[in-house]
Amino acid sequence: MNYVHIVAVLAVLQFFLFGILVGRARAKYGIKAPATSGNEHFERAFRVHMNTLEQLIGFLPALLIAGLYWPNTIIAGIGVVYLVGRFLYRQLYIADPAKRGPGFLLTVIPTFTLLAAALVGAATRFAA
Repeated sequence: MNYVHIVAVLAVLQFFLFGILVGRARAKYGIKAPATSGNEHFERAFRVHMNTLEQLIGFLPALLIAGLYWPNTIIAGIGVVYLVGRFLYRQLYIADPAKRGPGFLLTVIPTFTLLAAALVGAATRFAA
């Protein structure tokens, strides 16, 4: 079983879930498309979704490339920390954007760890 691929799929599903929650917030607060402002609670849900997209751009390639060079379970485990971090980020940002830090760190640290693992793995294989 390729745990790295499972984590990658879960990250994309998480992004779609956050999108669904934006749609619900849009309906709840009466924000008509294409507007992306008009209610602070809607704007928080929207920003979480967009920030998750911004994070996915670095996370997914790093996860998949690192998974080529390092043990599947370790790389997937780092990816799970990212997923938990995204949920925590959402919860904290929705409650109070100023308190989003722990969730943000649990997103960024795994991504940079995976980027480093991907780079070291690729460089080591290239040098061999």
